[in-house]
Amino acid sequence: MTIEGCATSNGTRHYRDRFPNAASRHFREQQNLTLSSIGIGTYLGNANEDTDERYGDAVVRGVQLGVNVIDSAANYRFQRSERSIGKALDKLTGESGFTRDEFVVCTKGGYLPFDDVPPRNVRAYIQETFVDTGIAEFDDFVGGSHCMTPAYLQNQLDQSLHNLNLDCLDVYYIHNPESQLGHVSEWEFYYRLELAFKQLEDNRQQGKLKAYGVASWNGFRVKQQSTDYHSLERMVEAARKAGGETHGFHFIQLPFNLAMPEALTLLNQDVNGENLSLLEAAERLNVTAIASASMLQGRVAQDLPLTVRAPLGSLATDAQTAIQFVRSTPGITTALVGMSRVEHVEENLKLANIEPVTPETFSKLFE
Repeated sequence: MTIEGCATSNGTRHYRDRFPNAASRHFREQQNLTLSSIGIGTYLGNANEDTDERYGDAVVRGVQLGVNVIDSAANYRFQRSERSIGKALDKLTGESGFTRDEFVVCTKGGYLPFDDVPPRNVRAYIQETFVDTGIAEFDDFVGGSHCMTPAYLQNQLDQSLHNLNLDCLDVYYIHNPESQLGHVSEWEFYYRLELAFKQLEDNRQQGKLKAYGVASWNGFRVKQQSTDYHSLERMVEAARKAGGETHGFHFIQLPFNLAMPEALTLLNQDVNGENLSLLEAAERLNVTAIASASMLQGRVAQDLPLTVRAPLGSLATDAQTAIQFVRSTPGITTALVGMSRVEHVEENLKLANIEPVTPETFSKLFE
């Protein structure tokens, strides 16, 4: 049976209240919701049943320990990550006493998702799945793998709802739209975004979606002169054209970690003529910033020097230290951490009871 509803203000506050011993700043208020400062990501791993089960167990354990932000994408592990989350949500709401309105479930569309395993013939897969069904044409796939036409996004959103066993998504991201840049003009790019946003606004009206945004790998971290640069102000303006002042463009996701601090340190966004960092611009424009790659697949969670560990609290592990850096950054609401093993969830979620460092202490890292 499909799980009905979406995250609500009351539901996510009730989730927060389940954890009276949590640090006071583990949960944050954004977009009339209460979000955990650590979220679970589901990107990595083999496309097999063992990994499916481990992700399902990790999601359940994460929710039990204070994580209510759950992130995926249609193409993660060929749709298997979404399906693992769907089974976990069914268990949480059916057996464990949680309710749907306590969780913020996010996913993404844009890339070819494939189905369970990579096809032997990608062109034949596109032909049978999208072209023959009238969803898209071959020319709609930029670089042979990325599409964000309204019809394609609708198909992908509906497929994600089916995979997750939900009737409503809390956040739907257009996945790495910078993949389009270099193939189309800047004007065409923002026009395509506007059309995509209009389709997502229609889904908001239908109750399939609460909010939407952009999940980018490069677009928000590069200089304005770069070919794959994203202007957050122009994206918000495209959303206004698509949905008016009550538009649903309220989330962005981008890599942020000890090795990739550009969202904080690079002044690459203009808002009303003022040059700002991405995180400053997001705050001005009422957009919530979610960090992906908080540990950069483990590469920034090993052999950290004392100059990093000490200001962040001299925590028990480098993994905790790397996550603490991200969740303590002013302007970052949630640090997504890929966790497919229960033991990693239990180790990392010890942070739920530890305060993020103060802005004053955090600033010492940059002295």
